[in-house]
Amino acid sequence: MADCLRAPGPGARVGRLTPQKGNMTMNRTHLVLPVAGAVLASVAITACSGSGGSGSSGGSGGPSTTSRTTQSSPAAPAPESNPAGDIPDNQAYVAFTPPGGGFSVKVPEGWARTSKGTVTSFTDKLNRIELAPVSAASAPTTGSVTAQTVPQLRRSVSHFAMGHVSVVSRHAGKAVLLTYQGDSAPDPVTGKVVRDAFERYAFYRQGHEVDVTLSGPLHADNVDPWRIVTDSFTWR
Repeated sequence: MADCLRAPGPGARVGRLTPQKGNMTMNRTHLVLPVAGAVLASVAITACSGSGGSGSSGGSGGPSTTSRTTQSSPAAPAPESNPAGDIPDNQAYVAFTPPGGGFSVKVPEGWARTSKGTVTSFTDKLNRIELAPVSAASAPTTGSVTAQTVPQLRRSVSHFAMGHVSVVSRHAGKAVLLTYQGDSAPDPVTGKVVRDAFERYAFYRQGHEVDVTLSGPLHADNVDPWRIVTDSFTWR
């Protein structure tokens, strides 16, 4: 600013009051020059203030500010948590053939096995697989299961609730599928009762019937494991 604003030079003319005829009158020539000088000074001040000063946001001499966006790293996936009764996807299966032969079926490896007469059961925590071979003069139908099997289950399953009866296809052939719900037996330690979902498959061949019943907690997602078991059923 000091370099831009300088005092008028020695040759500059400054207006003055000249007494003339008893009146104080401004000399016109002297008036024009100061006004022009003031305009030029204003232009000079404006030019100085618009030059590359430190306060100018676009000046090269001002501090540079860079806006950075911080992106947080993706959160690590939470460990998989299976609801009660869900059979793990990596569960291994082994083939089981009863002492009398006649059929074979794959069951989850490591499950506890118990036998009562000709009925064999496999259990693990809240899940259960029951294999029951019986003699039958004719193949089961949706009508025979509804008329004969359902009443038996109503008497033996606590709080039995009917589902559906249908014919399904598995590798061993056709089977009659009965779905229903019921309460589990009370836990021997806690006395807790679990609401279970049941799938009962009736396989038949030449006077022999095998009822494969799968059960687990109502909201457990065991569609794939139950399909592995029932698809593995074969006659021997």
